[in-house]
Amino acid sequence: MSKTLKTGWHVLYVKSCQEKKVHQLLQENQLESFLPMIKTIRQWSDRKKVINKPLFPSYVFVNINSSLEFHKALSIKGACSFIHFGRELALATDKEIEQIKVLVGHRDISNIESGIRNPKIGEKRIINIGALRGLECEVLKVNNKNKIIVFIESLQQNITATISKSYLSEISLCIG
Repeated sequence: MSKTLKTGWHVLYVKSCQEKKVHQLLQENQLESFLPMIKTIRQWSDRKKVINKPLFPSYVFVNINSSLEFHKALSIKGACSFIHFGRELALATDKEIEQIKVLVGHRDISNIESGIRNPKIGEKRIINIGALRGLECEVLKVNNKNKIIVFIESLQQNITATISKSYLSEISLCIG
């Protein structure tokens, strides 16, 4: 991997609710990291509370300059893997990181949200997490943000599952 490792801001996937801890451990290990946080209001039955939460849940940006730093970041407790698309590691440019820093640091900007767009009916997707990982499917129905009905051709079955839309990835077409 060291031959193809590109330096820059890599996206580290971390365990759920471990973003702050991983960010802290990365900094303690002299690794430059960035965890964009936003203020949001949480409603409980008896009160409302303003809390800080990650803009991108389960993601921490890490500025990697060597294969040693790459492996050091992966060895941090709570770190799972670096995000990649196909064989290419996901990289954020310095400009994108600066824009995110400005966005989350600006007092006049509120109600910031991030998300993955809902799949459209008829779209072909690949399930990338769970027991059905790797299977192609067609989206038949989207009831709300999380409930998606998919048709898996190889099984000739409709499967109804309450899953995050982030579990589905678009099928990349290879021309060549």
